[in-house]
Amino acid sequence: MKLLEGKTALITGGARGIGKAIALRFASEGANVAFSDLNYDDAAKALEAELSAYGVKAKGFASDASSFEGSEKLIDDVMADFGRIDVLVNNAGITRDNLLMRMSESDWDLVIKVNLKSVFNMTKAVQKVMLKQRSGSIINMSSVVGVGGNAGQSNYSASKAGLIGFTKSMAQELGSRSIRCNAIAPGFIETDMTAKLTDEVRKAWIEDIPLRRGGRPEDVADVSLFLASDLSSYVTGQVISVCGGMQM
Repeated sequence: MKLLEGKTALITGGARGIGKAIALRFASEGANVAFSDLNYDDAAKALEAELSAYGVKAKGFASDASSFEGSEKLIDDVMADFGRIDVLVNNAGITRDNLLMRMSESDWDLVIKVNLKSVFNMTKAVQKVMLKQRSGSIINMSSVVGVGGNAGQSNYSASKAGLIGFTKSMAQELGSRSIRCNAIAPGFIETDMTAKLTDEVRKAWIEDIPLRRGGRPEDVADVSLFLASDLSSYVTGQVISVCGGMQM
């Protein structure tokens, strides 16, 4: 039997990068997969087809996780289509990097809204489903810079650090109903976001990683599978770094 057979997972920011890798990994293990992104575009349509090829139900939704009302509607829409939600992966996120002296208020507010408030929105909306089911796994995508900070990323670091505190609080609030909540802290992962970096910056990052390579989205997806499945049935309130030994 596959690890997620009969389960339904919802992944925010799921059409690309780490979210897409998680969606594909979950489908390969038998999960029905709902995923959301700001727009239902060609990438979302293509992912739907890839997921369906595993013989599971798959559907993409256009939704803004940073909207409280939009998040509640997404949960309602997924329930109408799938009937249950066993796993929520809060993956949606953005960067607006700059030194604090040059950072605008709007860039601070936007990153906090998209990266942190979205997790509040989605978790609050999904808990009514999971509390009724008396089961569930919530996986929040943090970052190594949420653990150790990073110059030029005070907004991003703050959002990802806040997410860790939120994760640990939810683990305590929801544990008695067999709902687990954990966080993943990826390091330097090769995605479209990191592809924008210069070769010099990429080389400097990789030289600081003991494994001497950037991570793949699939590396994060494998840890997500562990946390989504019953293999981690006694794991909650934890932060698992996927960073090749990188120190921040």
